[in-house]
Amino acid sequence: MLKELLENNHILEPQIALSNNGFIAQEFDYLKYLITKRIEHHFNKLQEPIQIELSNLSFSTNKYIDFIREFKLSIEERLIILVALSAEIAPTVLDPFFSKNLTYDIPFTEFGGVESKNKAFTPSVQTVLFLFAGDDTAQKLFYLKHFENGSKLIQENIISLEPETDGESLLFNKLTLTRTTLYKLLDLEVTEMHYGREFPAKLLSSNLSWADLIFNDFTHNHLKELDIWLMHQHTLLDDWEMSKSMKGGYKALFYGPPGTGKTLTATLLGKKMHKDVYRVDLSSLVSKYIGETEKNLEKVFKKAEEEDWILFFDEADSLFGKRTAVNSSNDRYANQGTSYLLQRIEEYPKMIILASNLKDNFDEAYLRRFQSIIYFPLPEKEERLRLWEKGFSKKADLLQVDLEEIAFEHEISAATIMNVIRYASLMAISNNTYVIKEKDVITGIRREKHKEGKLA
Repeated sequence: MLKELLENNHILEPQIALSNNGFIAQEFDYLKYLITKRIEHHFNKLQEPIQIELSNLSFSTNKYIDFIREFKLSIEERLIILVALSAEIAPTVLDPFFSKNLTYDIPFTEFGGVESKNKAFTPSVQTVLFLFAGDDTAQKLFYLKHFENGSKLIQENIISLEPETDGESLLFNKLTLTRTTLYKLLDLEVTEMHYGREFPAKLLSSNLSWADLIFNDFTHNHLKELDIWLMHQHTLLDDWEMSKSMKGGYKALFYGPPGTGKTLTATLLGKKMHKDVYRVDLSSLVSKYIGETEKNLEKVFKKAEEEDWILFFDEADSLFGKRTAVNSSNDRYANQGTSYLLQRIEEYPKMIILASNLKDNFDEAYLRRFQSIIYFPLPEKEERLRLWEKGFSKKADLLQVDLEEIAFEHEISAATIMNVIRYASLMAISNNTYVIKEKDVITGIRREKHKEGKLA
């Protein structure tokens, strides 16, 4: 019945709600048919056009269909996603493309694609264009629009195009789904990338929310610029056509004393805007092997572009500081690494946040590259009081503690305040009480000042 419907160019109309897996299986059935029909059409030199049709979405709902509706995907865009998805979970669907040209004993170049390490067929842009248009060059050029940088599939980070070698034709770029898209279509929970030497970036997370951040008005208002960019960047660059005169992406520098909330702010900005924030571990990038640093960083940047991550570089002045005088080969390689990072950051079309304790450590030439430079000062008395009041558990009894006096007397960071709250709370718990004692708070402050090398 399925084959009969397809051969008569009818859209499949399921009369019952299909499960996510059931719907995907039905889509793969059609893709198998389309591949077979297109190959037969190609070798038999048939002239009648092949009409590409996929399932009608009116009769069912599931995660896969919700994704299609969310992005208002066309039939062509759906087919591109389907081809990429089949390579991930149903590689046998693409096996017919392994056919060889017996005259030359090589794969048919018109099919595109490459053989993966596990011997499966990995589709390329050429593969999809063949399915769309066969031998019709004019039609192939028409459908090529779906793979341009301004296309919906690229702009929304739905697909990824990866060349085998530098400078390779777009036609031979490997077609894959971004990890986020793959997990959404399969209704799976997205897991973070594995942190290690070869992937020196780690997902940042927090149980706090944006409303929990406490800053002075100047810092708070300055941070709104990052919000506005994340919400309206596409309108500025695309609708207002400003991409002709300005580069995409946004670079911000957070600077100020340790413990003032730079990392937490980056984390909660991503949480607020529903974007993952990955902290790049600069200390792990120093490699004795020439080129390894760039190679490992490139993995992070490429993945970040695919998944629309915010990248966060802490202690950034260690690599982005004032240029090193070239007195040795190590200095030369350090400056080469810095140049690579600067170039890659310039090219990165998403948001990058760098953090440092001192702005003065940065070369002036680097500072001009930031769209925002935001100072994170130590909190003032009123802000310290709010941090003390919000920091303790609601179960804590604070009647014996003059928080206003403590906030006035002790000029310390938000991170230090939380360390003191942890200490004083643990002292109360160890005494089997909810009562927080002021002496424990004072002791905690002295402990923190000793840790920082300051007199208590």
